[in-house]
Amino acid sequence: MGDTRIINAEQFEKEVLGGDLPAVVDFTATWCGPCQALAPAIDELAREYDGRALVAKVDVDKEPDLAARYGVMSVPTVLFFKGGEKVDQVMGNFPDKIKKSLEALL
Repeated sequence: MGDTRIINAEQFEKEVLGGDLPAVVDFTATWCGPCQALAPAIDELAREYDGRALVAKVDVDKEPDLAARYGVMSVPTVLFFKGGEKVDQVMGNFPDKIKKSLEALL
């Protein structure tokens, strides 16, 4: 069963940008209410798409340079990557939009 990975900048380079699978990256923060509300949906995507997509979280307080690199100005922001390139994003707690964007990657 797949789990949502909490990743740092080094892992991001290797697993998101250099990985073989499409990736969904939730830029989040522990103090963010909407982020906490979105978390169960992100975890469900990790289980549902295990082996077909990487589902990961980046804590913007621990990785501010990574958040700035991708223009993340508010959380939650979910970015979608394929072939090492950002191809889509969803800002806010919108699980249905996030799942639809993930489906489009596959």
